[in-house]
Amino acid sequence: MNYDEAVRYLYAIGHETLALKLGLESIRLLCRSLGDPQHDFAAVHIAGTNGKGSTAAMIEAIARGAGLRVGLYTSPHLVEITERICINGQPISPEDFARLATEVRASGERLVASGELPALPTFFEQVTAIAFLYFAERQVELAVLEVGLGGRLDATNICRPLVTAITPVALDHQRYLGDTLAAIAREKAGIIKATVPVVVAPQAAEAMAVIAGRCAERRAPCIVVADDATALEIISREDNQAPHLPELLRAGLYRFRYRTSRALYEVQLNLRGRHQVTNACTAIHIAEQLGERGLGISTEAIIEGLGRVQWPGRLELVTDQRPLLLDGAHNPAGARALRDFLDEHYRIPITLLFGSMADKAIAEVAAILFPAARTVVVTSIADTRAASSAAIAAQVLGIGYQLICAGNVAQALSLARRLTPPEGLICACGSLYLIGELKKTIGTALELDI
Repeated sequence: MNYDEAVRYLYAIGHETLALKLGLESIRLLCRSLGDPQHDFAAVHIAGTNGKGSTAAMIEAIARGAGLRVGLYTSPHLVEITERICINGQPISPEDFARLATEVRASGERLVASGELPALPTFFEQVTAIAFLYFAERQVELAVLEVGLGGRLDATNICRPLVTAITPVALDHQRYLGDTLAAIAREKAGIIKATVPVVVAPQAAEAMAVIAGRCAERRAPCIVVADDATALEIISREDNQAPHLPELLRAGLYRFRYRTSRALYEVQLNLRGRHQVTNACTAIHIAEQLGERGLGISTEAIIEGLGRVQWPGRLELVTDQRPLLLDGAHNPAGARALRDFLDEHYRIPITLLFGSMADKAIAEVAAILFPAARTVVVTSIADTRAASSAAIAAQVLGIGYQLICAGNVAQALSLARRLTPPEGLICACGSLYLIGELKKTIGTALELDI
């Protein structure tokens, strides 16, 4: 297969979420047939509801700062599927992706033909196998693996990590993971391995009890990220950072001190938002644990990595006809983080451009975010799992919001541009799939240099 054929083949298997089959038997058999490439590299394995992608990106940047050859596997992608699989910041080439996808496809088809598997491995299982093969082939010294969904039964959970981590747990994907924080935390805690240290971000008590219990069962050292004032101090915001930049660009770039038992870190973080400070503290502990396991990660490498990390689609400010803030906030916890950011940093007219998957808590997310905006434009995302703009409107109009419906993302962006005054801001949110479609629509937009 060439690249286009490989992408068409993978999408033809079934939607990444709608055709999801949780379980490890298929991915284990598939990887065994490929020589178990997941055993050929050291790994960090990260689960959680919010912040796991940002934390993974931070660890990747820290490891690069330490001079390591590092792979990063994340999901979903924004524009191209190759974004999911990177080494030292560079996505896998279309040619390598196609070559490895062809190998994985052939292995899956042989397993079905022999009766060892009842059906082809899923989209996510096959892409995960491609990532494992690529990292093994390129001899990465560390692979940072973000869980796709849940943890216990996620395809990434056949790795052999040096360190695992669980970022904040919140309600999301209840159809697959359960209706309570405890149930969801139980699925996330399924990545905990016997005696392997676990870094745990601040959690609600209900989730923390489950995670701590699992750590005790597995005799896994549990490193809890401190969120109290004695350990963490925000020492500046945009008021005295990067004074050469316009105020809009400086907004939300935090500088903080964080003390662990090993060092005092003073960090100028390169991602926007107070919640990213929590993710950075989680990354600091992960990096310390990796350093203890022989990977040579210094305090200086940690500070440097956090100072240059990039993670598109998360409070990302891009150039357009109006300043455009892109954030994938898709559940109530993510929406609250975005609303807090907007309230704290922007006193300008905001146009909210919103799209969502149909299985999300649309009304609850809208109740958090919509009051921050002068104008709300809702749109239909081009995905079979997405809610139509009419369906979104039906959920939110009943609780008193006035909004404008657009049939597709391009129309929504055009409306938002016209409705936003020159001194205003467009904030696009509700789904990473919306952010990806916007990036395709904008095309040549460049991230503003912070």
